[in-house]
Amino acid sequence: MISLNDYLYNGDTVVKILHRYWQDLKADAIENGNGIDLAHSNCILQMIELLEHNDFLTSQAQQIREFYKFLADKYPFLAFTFKGRIKSVIRLEEKINGNIVEYIYDYYTSTGKFPSESEIKNRIGRIKDLIAYRIVISMPACHLKPGDNKEEIELKYLYEIANALPEFLEERGFEPQLSGKDDFSLRIDEKCRQYYRDYIQKPNIYGYRSLHIAFFDNASRSNIEVQLRTKEMDDMAEIGPANHLGYEKRQEEERARREEIPVGENKFFDDAYERGMKLQQLELNKVDVNMFGAIDNSLVNDGCGLYRGRLIQPYEHLSRFQNDLV
Repeated sequence: MISLNDYLYNGDTVVKILHRYWQDLKADAIENGNGIDLAHSNCILQMIELLEHNDFLTSQAQQIREFYKFLADKYPFLAFTFKGRIKSVIRLEEKINGNIVEYIYDYYTSTGKFPSESEIKNRIGRIKDLIAYRIVISMPACHLKPGDNKEEIELKYLYEIANALPEFLEERGFEPQLSGKDDFSLRIDEKCRQYYRDYIQKPNIYGYRSLHIAFFDNASRSNIEVQLRTKEMDDMAEIGPANHLGYEKRQEEERARREEIPVGENKFFDDAYERGMKLQQLELNKVDVNMFGAIDNSLVNDGCGLYRGRLIQPYEHLSRFQNDLV
């Protein structure tokens, strides 16, 4: 079985690693008639094209910046950041294999049989966040009156921003994509509900909270995802239990899935599970990739987007009124 780990020790660039992995995975998939690995290789090809032909990011980031300027004008009392990034190579590989494992496991435990190749391919095709932008807001304490509920005030503004975003970007060539969810959020305006996945109303099992919406950028012919959250939600995701404890819970869940579906029952599950486990066991300090270095799995200097992703844009807006109540 071919896995990304096999290509991380020769000092190659990220782009060369992806090319070699994509070519070998595609050739093996065709030779063995494996439609899932072929879909997997196509997802890797999307990443290659994004990294090799990313001139469009300048114009795309400028359109996103227009929304930042809109918010700075409408909400001068809020502090917020805009962050943009291209998904890291390792995170993309984790997500592809994780989606396959989770989907097959859930399907099998609920129906007693395995999904078809086309159904699993559809699951891989749902990955639309190779490019993602994040909006994080915070209400400074100096603007709060005695008795104010900071969380509720921030949620009020967060949902206001969420309701304004789809139309704003649609006017600039971005088409909002249906979320595929039926349990719509009542705090989102009716005309926007079908586009959002609301992990604030319904956090995931790791305590992760955020609003997610996907767009198709007609200029670059690519998908992007926008996440909206408060500073507390961002801390939970980046440095809190949703990150660290979530990792331990995911490992436990992966082991439970392996026990439920023994080796040999389904090749697609076996391959995705093994690739995912190899990535979890990866020792970053032993990796030899151009422009990447690590002391351990926490102290990482990533200059190529292998592990941490590549930054597109950071915009920071600090509240203009530091001493006056709004």
